[in-house]
Amino acid sequence: MNLAGTTTSRTHPLDLPAYAIADGIRRQRFHAVEVVAEALHRAEACQPDLNAFTLLRHEHALASAHQADEAARAGQSLGALHGVPFAAKDMTPTAGDLTTLGSWTSGDPVPTESALCVRRLEAAGGILIGKTTTPEFAFSSFTQSPRWGVTRNPRDPERTSGGSSGGSAVAVAMGVVPMAEGTDMGGSVRIPAAFCGVVGFKPSLGRIPMTILPSVFDNISHFGPLARSVEDAIAFMAATAGSSDEDIQSLPLPFDGMRARKAGLAGRRFAFSLDLGFYAVEPAVEMAIRGAVEDLRGAGAVVDEIPIGWSRAVVDQWFDIWCVFMSAYFGGRLAAGRGRMDPAVVAMIEKGLAMDATQYKRTELLRTAMWRDMARLFESYDALLCPTCAIVAPPVELTDDDFAESLPDGRLKGLDMTCPFNLLPQCPALSLPVDRAGVMPVGLQIVGRRYADEDVLAIALGMEKVLAASR
Repeated sequence: MNLAGTTTSRTHPLDLPAYAIADGIRRQRFHAVEVVAEALHRAEACQPDLNAFTLLRHEHALASAHQADEAARAGQSLGALHGVPFAAKDMTPTAGDLTTLGSWTSGDPVPTESALCVRRLEAAGGILIGKTTTPEFAFSSFTQSPRWGVTRNPRDPERTSGGSSGGSAVAVAMGVVPMAEGTDMGGSVRIPAAFCGVVGFKPSLGRIPMTILPSVFDNISHFGPLARSVEDAIAFMAATAGSSDEDIQSLPLPFDGMRARKAGLAGRRFAFSLDLGFYAVEPAVEMAIRGAVEDLRGAGAVVDEIPIGWSRAVVDQWFDIWCVFMSAYFGGRLAAGRGRMDPAVVAMIEKGLAMDATQYKRTELLRTAMWRDMARLFESYDALLCPTCAIVAPPVELTDDDFAESLPDGRLKGLDMTCPFNLLPQCPALSLPVDRAGVMPVGLQIVGRRYADEDVLAIALGMEKVLAASR
């Protein structure tokens, strides 16, 4: 029984992996209309308690499902995600749908063209069933906005879903869709994935073209999947990755699904850091992560705990960049919209507007030092392992400001451990659910070599199998 009070059958076609859903529809073992109708039903059932959606596309989604069934009956050539329902974040334009960025200052825009990421999912046969909640301009680790309210955690509605792709994480965790689109500038895919117990992947910069920002030269922003499984994250990547002139930084590097499915762990070497040198990690998180590490060792992997001598300057300087991002792209809305904006967003914009350009440029010195540390690490190891977040999902009434304190021992009472790897955007990072902290989920973060997305997914696939067997 889920939180909305409806029974979720584990035998329904919607509960299959994405490729299996598409295969079943292709072979007419079941119908896209059946799958999409169930997805919409589940979305409606969980909406009152969890508030994951800004809108549901009943008419459009069901019409697309009917067309998918007709195409299957006609024996047409069908995409790899034929008939598979998915959701997209309110940050991401989708044709014909209200897209507000979680802000009243956006007005009521209805784009005429979808973002390339969404177009590619649809070209593979995916069916968009709805738009998911985000904090205003995706600024926060808590999904709550002046426009759409609070999005809650499926395991405990008194706790946050995480942010900023919180609605997408809830949609996946509640079985509404096997995959959902998210955006990640400081952990906005991985944080809600960890808090809601699903897979969240930040691909390397340029693997999925980033086409929704005013600038195509931003270098901390990524599209990425939230998914029920690593296999579904692979399916998302296979559909969306690849170069496009819509994004000058997109890579002419095709996605290799076969390589992403080579899941063995024996002989793999991993570096492990519990705290990255400066985080205060909750005991429940530490227990879950260390338990997972022991399981990986039992499966034949080498896992060495190593020191990483980073400091909270990593988080502080990422925040400087984030404030400049906010001021550059949304600062023009202050004059007319201040009174209807989240006060934290206003404060960030004002901080960004006051930032000295030389100070901003010097953040690259820290990023360079971080990369040199990671480059040395990758000489000996296949990936770095650490927690995705230092805590389990906190109460919804808290804010990011409650997790900025330096403790007496010098450690940061922080929430996420993700933003360091947006400062190293070429390194893929994935949050894999561990689920050993009792009631609330915990995510294990896997950070790979630059552009080695397939390797990180293969590692995660192997770990997923090992951890599932140990439960």
